[in-house]
Amino acid sequence: MRKIIFALILSFLANSSYAQGFSMTSGILDYSDDQKRSGFIEATLAIKNENNENLFGNFTPITGAMITQDNATMLYSGIKGIFEIGNFFVSPSLASGYYDEGNGKDLGSHLEFKSQINLGWKIGNKSNAGFSYSHISNANLGDRNPGANNIAFTFFRQY
Repeated sequence: MRKIIFALILSFLANSSYAQGFSMTSGILDYSDDQKRSGFIEATLAIKNENNENLFGNFTPITGAMITQDNATMLYSGIKGIFEIGNFFVSPSLASGYYDEGNGKDLGSHLEFKSQINLGWKIGNKSNAGFSYSHISNANLGDRNPGANNIAFTFFRQY
């Protein structure tokens, strides 16, 4: 329980004064590994300026936290893109962060990188829902690099 509270507090305190969007994600960590598959939840903040605009064109900084059913945790920061076609959107992201395996999958290092693609549909002016695929890997910087392939459902709400 302490890991969950620590992860959420750290994630929300990092640049929360400029946080303009919040997403909640739930899915399966490493769905392709029958022995270490685990459910997870994740919270991510999108940081925008006071005019509610992305800071770098179509890209904006993010910070977030993830915890699995096996008490593996990841705290991360990175950048995500937002590309809209009508009500449909595509949102790629790349982040790096600290990973602790808990009782879950050993990814070979505490330093991990998370790449993700999120596809979905806008709901009104301030919300969207979608599906995402992500991969967590240490880019061969650790002793081993098994990686984790993840699928999830995401809901995003803009402030």
